Amino acid sequence: MKDIPQRLKRTAAALALVVLAVAACPAQDAKYTAEQERMMKETVDKVEAIMRASAQNLTPFEKLERVDFAKEKITREQLEDVDQWDLKKVRGIVFGRHGRVFKDRDIQGYLKEQPWYKPGGTFGNSMLNENERANLDLIRELEAEKHDVIEPGDLRWWQAKPMTEEKLGTHSAAEWQVLRAEVEAVHGKRFDDDPWLQNYFEERYWYKADPSYNARSLTATERKNLAAIDAAQRKQRRAAVSPGDMELFENRLVAEEMLKGLSLHELRLLRNEIYARRGRQFRTEWLSQYFWSQPWYEAREDNAEPELSETEKKNIETIVVYERRVKDSLSAQPIPAGLLEGMFLEDARKLRNEIYARHGKVFKDRWLQGYFKSFDWYKPNPRYTDSVLTQVERQNAAAIAAYEKKATSVLDAVEG
Repeated sequence: MKDIPQRLKRTAAALALVVLAVAACPAQDAKYTAEQERMMKETVDKVEAIMRASAQNLTPFEKLERVDFAKEKITREQLEDVDQWDLKKVRGIVFGRHGRVFKDRDIQGYLKEQPWYKPGGTFGNSMLNENERANLDLIRELEAEKHDVIEPGDLRWWQAKPMTEEKLGTHSAAEWQVLRAEVEAVHGKRFDDDPWLQNYFEERYWYKADPSYNARSLTATERKNLAAIDAAQRKQRRAAVSPGDMELFENRLVAEEMLKGLSLHELRLLRNEIYARRGRQFRTEWLSQYFWSQPWYEAREDNAEPELSETEKKNIETIVVYERRVKDSLSAQPIPAGLLEGMFLEDARKLRNEIYARHGKVFKDRWLQGYFKSFDWYKPNPRYTDSVLTQVERQNAAAIAAYEKKATSVLDAVEG
């Protein structure tokens, strides 16, 4: 039955040739006979009937392939019977008409088969008109509804709905990071402390940066969803302790063994969470925004340093000592085999540059300079040269640099 539309098209084409042939036949006084006119009318009627039948035999997806998304607005009814895999292709068509190249293999593979597709490196979301953006919103909404689990790109339709562990499913580390950030990105949050995240969202057609964004504007549901994402990620990692867990350690000591496997970024969050749960206000902007996004955070009105219990002080000391040991190991011990595996390019770059930063290197890259300036151990040294590096540090920097060449960027790991 699948070849019926093609057979109808071939029949229509043959009949059209008959019409042309009849029309080309000479007639006395340049007029057609009554018989010729009758034959032509019957042929035209048959062609029209066949074309109508052909259209009726098209699948919902095939009908959408014929839509001019720049001029026509599609309806929910046109999309409801399209499965999620074909919805993804429909989204690809809208972008593909402008030459966008997708990282998603399914979308890119489909586009390459289309005779009209002309991939180019100049695509930008500014090429999309309002009609196309409205169509993309509707397509994306239906995709979000049909997904078995919440995926990057779905969060605009979860602003007022509570997330469950089951609905969040399992994800890669990059996808978890994007999901969490997307809760705030829909409100225009900028991610200047994470350039790859900022770049990722700038590539999304719906993203509009709002310099005035403040995490305090998040609703209670959104804050709970952020906590749910963090909890689901922790459970998937099976980490002994992660950011968001310090409520459980207000009267319980953290053992150094529990900290193994955490990144330096996570260790810093964990340490500062102890203060945050006592209402501390943070001067470092990204830390301030992070804790304001937590449903449990309530800042002290007097802006004073909070009083900590002896247990909390000991936990901070344990984390600080472990952090220092991890960082110092970059100067004293060769990087163990396998330590870098799975690390994204952006994180590897920060790790390599920390070797130089520990000696006070001043970075020309403004983001790197700002990043290391936020650490209390960083002491800029304008006279820094690589000659101060130890042999182990040189080897570690070279090992990380070699890894960076084959590392996957987070931007390539998540389509969204």
